Amino acid sequence: MRLLHTMLRVGNLERSLAFYTDVLGMRLLRQKDYPDGRFTLAFVGYDDEDKATVLELTHNWDTTEYDLGTGYGHIAIEVENAAKACDDARARGGKVTREAGPMKHGTTVIAFVEDPDGYKIEFIERKTA
Repeated sequence: MRLLHTMLRVGNLERSLAFYTDVLGMRLLRQKDYPDGRFTLAFVGYDDEDKATVLELTHNWDTTEYDLGTGYGHIAIEVENAAKACDDARARGGKVTREAGPMKHGTTVIAFVEDPDGYKIEFIERKTA
């Protein structure tokens, strides 16, 4: 068994695709409209679906925003340098909500950015051996 994807509901598909591809550097892997159901599925990721876990962005055509609730946490992405990842995201129009620094009560360097729908993405700096 392996984890295939995580699904996020997005209010504006083009805006979300721009964030995940232009700001975070993922690739659009596939996209399909389902007119009878009035929704579109778009899959994005850093590698092909048969090699890595990806994100499924679900756009329900008649819904422009969602209440994220209190149960959702975040998506984590490993980066070489969290401060540089924040600078790169900011330069591409991303919203940094926590600058790079040690996690509370720990030493792992983390940072957070937010996607256009308010989902949090954590950058976790790769530890060197």
